[in-house]
Amino acid sequence: MIASLSGKILYKFPEKLIVDVNGVGYEVFLPVSSFRKLPEIGQEIFLHIHTHVREDTLTLFGFHDPDEKEMFLLLMTVSGVGPKLALAILSGIGPDEFVQAVVSEDITRLTGLSGVGKKKAERLCLELKDKVRFISTSEESTVNPPGVGAEGKQLVADVVSALVNLGYPQADARRAVDAVYKKEDETGLSLEKLLRLSLRSLV
Repeated sequence: MIASLSGKILYKFPEKLIVDVNGVGYEVFLPVSSFRKLPEIGQEIFLHIHTHVREDTLTLFGFHDPDEKEMFLLLMTVSGVGPKLALAILSGIGPDEFVQAVVSEDITRLTGLSGVGKKKAERLCLELKDKVRFISTSEESTVNPPGVGAEGKQLVADVVSALVNLGYPQADARRAVDAVYKKEDETGLSLEKLLRLSLRSLV
């Protein structure tokens, strides 16, 4: 499972890029919001990755910010929302605005997004209204445990993604990771250790 990639941009296309990691090229699909933040070809880049596995395919989705990745994963918990639609929604709205639209049930704003009709917008509000607290916003939030810095936030997001890839529900994974993170010394936590302890709490 791939939770992040760090390498050089080999090629750039409208909706994807090829990242060269020690001579291996990884095809990564991105939302427009992340694509706009990409450096030039040949420059170094770091991306938060969601590895989407199906019976016949393995697809990598990349995000510049961990909040975008969190939103992507939440979107895919909604009935009828696959990775392509989740990526299209992400391309049209940021995490902050999305949280506001869902909480306020702003159907007009949501139906303005590509691939989202009225019924889909209503379903997004219905299924995500109680979950969007897991997406960070610019306002005070309970997404992360108190005192979590940028590095800790990235670590938490990567472990949550790993647990979701293993089949655990997004909300359960988030609660488990947050609970473990609060008890442990941040300076001594690696991705592997946080993942192992979070798995124990989910058993």
